[in-house]
Formats: sequence, C-alpha cells, structure tokens
Amino acid sequence: MIPDQKPAESLGRDRDWNIDLIPKFMMANGEIVRFLTHTDVTRYLEFKQIAGSYVYSGGRVSKVPANATEALSSPLMGIFEKRRMKNFLVWAEAYKDSDPATHQGLDIDRNTMTEVFKKFGLAAGTQEFIGHAMALHLDDSYLGQTARDTVEKVRLYAASVLRYGKSPYIYPLYGLGDLPQAFAR
Repeated sequence: MIPDQKPAESLGRDRDWNIDLIPKFMMANGEIVRFLTHTDVTRYLEFKQIAGSYVYSGGRVSKVPANATEALSSPLMGIFEKRRMKNFLVWAEAYKDSDPATHQGLDIDRNTMTEVFKKFGLAAGTQEFIGHAMALHLDDSYLGQTARDTVEKVRLYAASVLRYGKSPYIYPLYGLGDLPQAFAR
C-alpha cells in the first residue's frame, strides 16, 4: 500500500485482516492437534479451515479434490486413472498389519512405494500427486523407501479431510501467536 493512501471501503476495516508471511498449517487429524485437544488448550483456540489446497499440474493450477464429487470433475487425472487411484486409497485405508487379507500381496515394511504404485498401475502424474500433494514428500526419494511412511501419511491426509470436509489443513484463527497464548491461559 502507498503511504497516506486509504484502503478501498470494500475491503472492510484493516484490523479484520491477519496475514502470516510464513503460515504453518496443521493437519486436522494430526499429532499436534491431538496434543492440543488432549491438553485442553483448544478451549482457548479457534481454528480456521483452509478453503482448499491446490497443485500446479499440466500448466495450470487445480484444486486437490476433497470429496468424490470433486474427484470426478477434477482435471488432474483421467477417468481410468481416477479408478486406479481410488483402488489405491481404498487399499491404503483398509491395510491392517495383522490381517493379510488386506495386504493384496504387498508388505508396506518390505515393498517400496515404486512397487506399490506399479501394483496399482498408477501413472507418473498420479504418483507425483500422491507423493507430493497428499503425503507431502519434498522430493522423490520416498519412491525407493519402504511404503509404510507414505501409506501412513496418505491415511493421515484422508482422515484429516474427513474431519472437516473441504481441506485437511487448519490454522489458528488469529495466527501462530495464539498457540503460546493459549498455553499461558
């Protein structure tokens, strides 16, 4: 904003805006939120759900689907690829260490993510989407590692989306400064 220039009336009062230059989102079903709930600090905190997350793919920005309806209309994958991804997500959610019937011939402690993706026939773009938009891996090194970490992260992502519906991410309503303030109360 230029000094001595008043903001547009349509924007409302300036104190109604809060912008964190380096926001730190929390997974709605993540460990830190469980910790805050367990310590009862959430009585003093309000959270805002992030409207959605987006990825840059194919030369455009697309919303990460948060429900079945969005997934069907999403341009991120073709119709057949959507079905393969659904099969992967159903498998990841149903996988139980103690029940070999849920493994579909895979062992997440022995098989790499490359082998898991190959089993489900997922295309490179879908692998990238799962690894980076859902599991939040920073690079492709996870592909050569055992699948447990990525599967657990995908399960956390799915559980977090289910908790609120639009996005897996939440953020303290008045910024990160609310966290230590809530503990002080």
